[in-house]
Amino acid sequence: MKLKIAVFLSVLFAFAAAPRAAESYTNAYEAIALFTKVLEEVHRSYVDTNESGYDSLIRHAMTGMLQDLDPYSQFMDEEFYEDLKDDTAGRFSGVGLVVSMKDGLLTVVSPMEDTPAFRAGLLSGDIIVEIDGAETRTMVLAEAVKKMRGEAGTVVKLKAARPSTHAVKEHILTREEIAVASVKDAKLFEDSIGYIRITQFNEPTAEDLKKELKKLSEQKMKALVLDLRGNPGGLLTAAAGVSELFLPRGDLIVFTKGRTSDKEQQSFKSAGHTHYTDFPMVILVNGGSASAAEIVSGALQDHKRAVLVGEKTFGKGSVQSILPLENGAAIKLTTAKYYTPGERVIHGHGIEPDVKVEMNPEDLFKIRMKQAKKAGETDITLPVEPEIRDIQLDYAIGTLKGMMIQQEWMK
Repeated sequence: MKLKIAVFLSVLFAFAAAPRAAESYTNAYEAIALFTKVLEEVHRSYVDTNESGYDSLIRHAMTGMLQDLDPYSQFMDEEFYEDLKDDTAGRFSGVGLVVSMKDGLLTVVSPMEDTPAFRAGLLSGDIIVEIDGAETRTMVLAEAVKKMRGEAGTVVKLKAARPSTHAVKEHILTREEIAVASVKDAKLFEDSIGYIRITQFNEPTAEDLKKELKKLSEQKMKALVLDLRGNPGGLLTAAAGVSELFLPRGDLIVFTKGRTSDKEQQSFKSAGHTHYTDFPMVILVNGGSASAAEIVSGALQDHKRAVLVGEKTFGKGSVQSILPLENGAAIKLTTAKYYTPGERVIHGHGIEPDVKVEMNPEDLFKIRMKQAKKAGETDITLPVEPEIRDIQLDYAIGTLKGMMIQQEWMK
C-alpha cells in the first residue's frame, strides 16, 4: 500500500510540475499520457469513491485547467451555460451582483440597480469574503458566481468588507428573478442638455438607446451626458452598437489581439445609418464602469467625440470566447484582449477620465436609491437626509455649457 501511495504521489508531483517544464513535451500525446496515469491512479486509489468516477474526475480536471489560466476562463456545465445565455438576454435569477477577481479577492464590480444586492447597499469595490459561511479566498470566480445564483425566493448570506472604511457586514439576501432595463432616466435638463443612463450592455441596449436619442433630438437636444457609472459591461456587440450611434460610419470602435487566428484578430467599426455626431457630449465613468462600458468610453475618448468625467474605470478588457461542447456544456476561454482605437490596452489598466472628479460611492448609491424610489422601482423607506449633490453630473453639465458656448463662437 505504501508503495502504491508513493507511486501515486510521485506521478502527482510530476504532473503538478508539468507547467514549469512544458517545453519538455514534444507533442500533446506525451502530456496526455502523464495525465492519464494520474487519472487512473486517482480513480483506483482515492478514498472517496463518489468523487473518483471518470465523469467527476474529468470535470474536475477541466475546471482546474481553465480556472488556473485566469479568473474569467471556466468550464460551464449545462445548467451554468443556460444561465449565461439568460444573462445576455437581460434576465436571470440571483442577487444582482457583478463580481470579478481583483488582486486575488472576490471584488464587486457593480451591483445592478433595483436588485437585492443594490438595495442592501453593496458598492463597487466591496470584497465578498464569505458566501453562506464559506470563505471566498479558496473559491474561483465561477464557483462564487454559482453560489450566489439560485432560485427566486431562496436566501443567500454574504459577508462583505469595504476597503475604504474597513467595515465588515453580513447581508442576508433573498434571490429574485431579475429583468434588467439597461437604458434609463432619459431626460432633458435646462439649456437643452440631454441625459441618458446605461446600466449594462445586453441585447436590446443599442436599439433602446436609439429610441431615447430620437425622442431627445425631437425635443431639440443640444448636448448629451451619457452616464456609464456603475455599468459593469456586457456584450461586445452591444458596446459596438452604442458607440456607432455617436461616431461617423467607418470609424474604428475597438479591436482585439489574440495569439494567431483571424478569429481572435477582430476589429469593430461604426456601421448603421443613424449617427449623432453634431452635439457636444460628456461620458460619466467611475470604478464600477467595466468591460463594454470601457469600450464605449475609450472609443469616444480616442476619437475626441466625448469628454470623460469622473474616475478611472475598472480595467476589465479581455475577450472570452464561448465554445459549446457536445453534451450541452461549454467552456469560456480568454482568447484576446480589447484595445481602444488609439491602441490602449484596457485590461488591467482601465480608462483614465479627461477630467477627474471624485465622488463618495455611498453618496452615488443614495442618489440612485432616491431615483429608484421616485420612479416606483423600489418600495424601501428611505431615511430623511440632506439633499446630496451629484457633483460629477454637475461638473459634466458645466463642461457641456462651456463646450456649447465655444461651439456657438465657432459658427
